[in-house]
Amino acid sequence: MSQSRQLTFKIASEPWEMEAIHRLNHRTFAEEIPQHDGTTDGRLVDKFHSDNIYCICLAGQELAGMIALRLQRPFSLDSKLPDLETHLPSGYTWCEARLLAVEKKYRGTAVALGLIQLLSREAISRGHCAAVLSATTRQLKLYRHMGAVPFGPLVGREDAWYQPMYLSMENASTSAPAILLQVPDPAPSGEPANFLPGPVAIPRPVRSAFIQPPVSHRDAAFIEDFQTVRRRLCELTGAHYAQVMLGSGTLANEVVAAQISRLDAPGMVVSNGEFGERLADHARRLWLPHEHLALPWGHMLDTYKLERLLDRHPEVRWLWLPHCETSTSALQNLHDLIHLCAQRDIRLALDAVSTIGVLPADLSGVWMASCASGKGLASYPGLAIVLHNEPVDPAPDKLPRYLDLGLYSSGDGIPFTQSSNLVSALKTSLEITDWHRKHERIRTWHDRLRLTLTELGAGFVGNADHSSPAVITLTMRPGVNSIAIADQLQAAGFLLSSRSAYLSNRNWLQICLMGDLTDHDVDALIAHLKAHNPWAAPAAGTV
Repeated sequence: MSQSRQLTFKIASEPWEMEAIHRLNHRTFAEEIPQHDGTTDGRLVDKFHSDNIYCICLAGQELAGMIALRLQRPFSLDSKLPDLETHLPSGYTWCEARLLAVEKKYRGTAVALGLIQLLSREAISRGHCAAVLSATTRQLKLYRHMGAVPFGPLVGREDAWYQPMYLSMENASTSAPAILLQVPDPAPSGEPANFLPGPVAIPRPVRSAFIQPPVSHRDAAFIEDFQTVRRRLCELTGAHYAQVMLGSGTLANEVVAAQISRLDAPGMVVSNGEFGERLADHARRLWLPHEHLALPWGHMLDTYKLERLLDRHPEVRWLWLPHCETSTSALQNLHDLIHLCAQRDIRLALDAVSTIGVLPADLSGVWMASCASGKGLASYPGLAIVLHNEPVDPAPDKLPRYLDLGLYSSGDGIPFTQSSNLVSALKTSLEITDWHRKHERIRTWHDRLRLTLTELGAGFVGNADHSSPAVITLTMRPGVNSIAIADQLQAAGFLLSSRSAYLSNRNWLQICLMGDLTDHDVDALIAHLKAHNPWAAPAAGTV
């Protein structure tokens, strides 16, 4: 049971509670919404009453609201939509939410969202990660606010139309407003809130897909899934081709470097942080003829100055740099880079490992870009991705087999052993994620966090106007160790990045918003930082 002020949220168990449920059911679904015929005694007993688990809200001894959880198939929605399964994303274990009803005087309060939260926690505890529901068209705004996603045609009858929708229980379990959670727990699931750049928090359906028995990479069903992943990656990024390899983002960059070597032309690597310097290291190791434009860490590349530099180096035929420099959060202007390179017939290559999935990015004008499964795509690490816009042939006389992008580009794209588990997980993430909504939420979370951190006196690396919303890199005041602060936050239920050498050597702390986070995770982190401000000056007389 959870309680806030006069409102008590619980599972119905008392006879008087059941009687109140039948009467609220009648007032809502017979009198207010004419879905059922009225009865003379003012009671409406649901046809699935014996199967229902009723989540209720009490105001003292008065029933303020209710919602029913049902686990058994067929659901009531099955009878209204015979092809229900065809409308639903794969990878979920489904339940049904029914009979959401709130007494009129309690509408516009925390009751409805509190009921959804309680129902979702009950569903999760019983192994169900998503629910179907029929939302009255009179309250669609409320259901969308809860995070419900519409599908299929309207069902019902005149004056009682309903929109079929589905709702992720993990997201819904954290959607209640602050009135219900005065001091939010960091993670209702018992797991720490994950603000790392990787491995990131992974959605429950993606986890379910990953733990399925492995299948051969030559199996027809696996090959079909693999092609779906490639197609969805292209749809997400605007690239013409997507190659998926077993490895990390480093492998993807090695493959890009190998393709650059085939150009047999000089180029330029730009760095403004750790990962740009790694690109320069890739270039040196493969003896690529290049200039290295090393900017101070966190600085934005000025395209006007770059133009003047290229005027002095007309021989440059390729440009390679990180789109988002993960170490400092510096974000380059992709539109300007594409325009500049197109004007000068320069092939543009990007490290987009910390871009794809967290920012809208149109790569249609980019020659090649590297990516990985374990960051913004919110899946498990282990798949290296190269996105490109020109066809690539194999280079048997020039490149090692594992670095030859042409081998991946030819045939079914699977020249070597692949992991069906990793591919299935990535496919699920690509299918269930509303990318536009994710991008908007990251921007909102970033703005809220940055405002709070500014108020707390935190120092920031880089310029807010030229930073990725998914990465916030912070400096600490003298005498405060970033690793010690990260350890304290981990003990409180929050995972922040500090131990990578490029952070620890500079005493930096990092908050990343790449994975499957919720409003609740961000609210809880903000509440904790306000209560335990690591940037607060020590009290007078203390050391």
